[in-house]
Amino acid sequence: MKRLLFVVTEDWYFVSHRLPLAVSAQAAEFDVAVATREGQHADVIRNAGIRLIPFELSRRSGNPLAEVIALWRLYRLERPDLVHHVALKPVILGALAAWLARVPAQVNAVAGLGWLFTSSGRFVRLLRPIFGGALGRLLAQPCSLTIVQNSEDLALLECSGLTTARLRLIRGAGVDVCAFYPALPPPEPVCIALTSRMLWDKGVGEFVEAAHSLIRGGVNARFVLVGAPDPANPASVPESTLRAWHGQHGIEWWGRREDMPSVLQAAHIACLPSYREGLPKSLLEAAACGLPIVTTDAPGCREVVTHGVNGLLVPVRDAAALALALEKLINDADLRRRMGEQGRLLAETEFGQEMIIEQTLAVYRELVQ
Repeated sequence: MKRLLFVVTEDWYFVSHRLPLAVSAQAAEFDVAVATREGQHADVIRNAGIRLIPFELSRRSGNPLAEVIALWRLYRLERPDLVHHVALKPVILGALAAWLARVPAQVNAVAGLGWLFTSSGRFVRLLRPIFGGALGRLLAQPCSLTIVQNSEDLALLECSGLTTARLRLIRGAGVDVCAFYPALPPPEPVCIALTSRMLWDKGVGEFVEAAHSLIRGGVNARFVLVGAPDPANPASVPESTLRAWHGQHGIEWWGRREDMPSVLQAAHIACLPSYREGLPKSLLEAAACGLPIVTTDAPGCREVVTHGVNGLLVPVRDAAALALALEKLINDADLRRRMGEQGRLLAETEFGQEMIIEQTLAVYRELVQ
């Protein structure tokens, strides 16, 4: 039995995005373990039959050299046949540690290229080409494949020197279309939901600005933020700011919720004005629930929405355009229904969880015979 080790920074992210894959890999006769920070979702992982290795990998600070050494020791101890690094920091540090520890094979899942590619800061802009070249060389190891979630990230890594032979395009983590399904529209006023971590680069500020503009203009609607701040992320919205917004100018902050199907079924419109994504699971869940979507014409987001078909695309960082798009859907129940039907069809035909899992298992089989 081949040994598969996932490396993920947070247990909640593993449960949300990779647990069904891990269970399916176990059914495909892999011996599966996950190294992650042990938090409130640890029992969910263990109850699914997946061995959890408590492992701290900071997302914001930390000593990179010490973390590479810790990963090297983990790999030498566990002796995996295949390691699956999830998200940018585990990919960077894990790929180096796997090379040093002579791990036979590795999958590097780049779930979006993160703040380094969304920040407008001068230092970050100068760093991008240097970082991109180094990343391309690091991922170009033999017996290594890199999974990207959208065509723009694939093109960026190709420009960084990673050959097409080392890249695989798998569009997101998929969505369970049996758990997320359309329900009867809730009572009005129209409810617009942004379900995400509360980060500035998810467009939370633009969403609030658009909501304030619409409420001042006499639009009767509810604007709901669903998610928690993420202090480990440089773009986190402070909790004090979220609390100050709550109850003002139509804004509601519901915090983190575990019952996402119920949350989405209580909404009429889904919104994510993000600056850049890999492929947002929140939009897949909204589409599966039959919600029309307003999102940005940005990498990852436009993979889920075709403008005018299952939602509307607006420019990044443009609160005025966001407000106009939201107002159009708020005022047209029939358009919301038609777009929601198209979104559900898209979720069923292109983003079903079983389809995405099978594509990923095929990558494993390609590396581990």
